[in-house]
Amino acid sequence: MKKGKIYAVSLGPGDPELITLKGLKVLQHADKIYYPGSLLANGKKTSFSLPILKYHQLDENKLVGMFLQMSDDRTQAEITYATTFQSMLKDYNEGLTIVFVSEGDSLFYSTFAYLLEHIQKHQLDVEIIAGIPSFILGTAEYQTPLAILNEKIAIIPRIKNNNELEKILKDYETVVLIKIRSVLHNLISFLEKSHLTVLYGERLGTTQQYITSNINDIKNREIPYFSLLIIKKRK
Repeated sequence: MKKGKIYAVSLGPGDPELITLKGLKVLQHADKIYYPGSLLANGKKTSFSLPILKYHQLDENKLVGMFLQMSDDRTQAEITYATTFQSMLKDYNEGLTIVFVSEGDSLFYSTFAYLLEHIQKHQLDVEIIAGIPSFILGTAEYQTPLAILNEKIAIIPRIKNNNELEKILKDYETVVLIKIRSVLHNLISFLEKSHLTVLYGERLGTTQQYITSNINDIKNREIPYFSLLIIKKRK
């Protein structure tokens, strides 16, 4: 029987044309494509990945959604990962070429990392195709270097408070804050008083992209899940 194979394809930050050529070729030849999405409290399903797949006119009969509740309780997520992996394992044993796509990069705070644990445990043939994370696109859009020479970068999810940020800035020239929806407004007063260069970006690479370097612009703004803050020391 033909041996199956699993690919992890990184879609990039949102612009459908920022996927790699290698990733796109794999998608075009796949037998089945799994994509992640969110299951909202009202029962509605959304996916950041699906519009990118549709943009490339892939066969929609090959697409399978995996939807996770947006919650700190990981119970539903763990069940969904296990169920999805069993479906992928069945496809694999049937000799299919399977792809699991991820926003940004497949191994950077990504859903695929949890599936990879199952894949490696079962010693399945897997190939991971890297992608562009959102903060790289953010600095490109703002036309500023993320780092030069010996500058150090810190990437921090869900920073706790101003004190933590101050401590990090003592050791790093650039700080990238992700998963900021629940914490950003607590940092506003500190950022206003500081002499730092601040770049806020949300839904980067999509038609809803929004970027600003003015703190006043985000004081009363509703912060979506796909958002980040890049903070740089001024020279």
